Parts: sequence; structure tokens; C-alpha cells
Amino acid sequence: METSVTLSSAIEPLKYHPEELSLAPVLSGTPLTELALSFEREHAFEPAGGYGGLVPNWFSYGPLDRYFLGESDDEYFAKGCYLLGCGDCGEVGCWPLRGRIGRKGNIVIWDSFSQPHRLLRDYSDFGPFLFDLELYRTAVLDAAAHFRGG
Repeated sequence: METSVTLSSAIEPLKYHPEELSLAPVLSGTPLTELALSFEREHAFEPAGGYGGLVPNWFSYGPLDRYFLGESDDEYFAKGCYLLGCGDCGEVGCWPLRGRIGRKGNIVIWDSFSQPHRLLRDYSDFGPFLFDLELYRTAVLDAAAHFRGG
């Protein structure tokens, strides 16, 4: 059985737009940006990495708590939720990492990762990441409080 990880968030000014905040997941103390970079390097994906946090004030994710619980009503997210955006410009349309967010009982599961601009990449060995529902929900609500409409 996979080990449960803890979720926290790095909330930082965006590189080229410091007036905007970005939100990057941190899994058991390691930023998802670093986990993705390491995985992509190990699999000789070129380019590797290049990810940054999401900019909730720039994209309509809906309520962040529902979005990060995989409960969005928006059909746009049926193929997966954006977990990271472009590390330079912050746009999810530029260079995103997507994953499916699901729930099984009291466990939240991130799996089925993809890079929509590199559809031939195989991320089946990346994750799954399992989270305790209540700890996860608390972390998501804490992060959402930093953004308009949280």
C-alpha cells in the first residue's frame, strides 16, 4: 500500500509579476515542481521541469477548495486538474502539469498525470500521491484563504 503524504503550499510572488501570488503544492516538504523535474529528468524528458505555481487570480478554477478536491462542476477539468503552471509566465496554457484528483473514502488521490503539450510522455510511474482527507482539506482551505474568492 502506498504511503500517505502531507499537503502544504508554497505561496509566492510570481516571477515576472510580483504583484500576483502563485500557489504551488508541496508534498511532505518537497515542492511538486521539484518532484516533477526529478521525474522528468529520470525519464529523459526534454525539456524537463519548467513548472511553477498556479495563479488563481488569472484563471477561473472556481472555488479552490472544490477544485482541489476534484469536485469542480466545470467540464473543462474532466481530463484533469492543473496542479502546476508555467514557471516563467504562470499561465496554465503555456506549460502545465495536469493530474486527476479523486477520492476514495477518507483518502484523496492524485494520479493520471500528464503534460498536455507532450502527449507521448508517460507519467504512469509518477504517483499516485495519497492524502488523508481531513488534513488535505485543512491545507487546501489554508491556501485558498490567500486568494480572491478562496
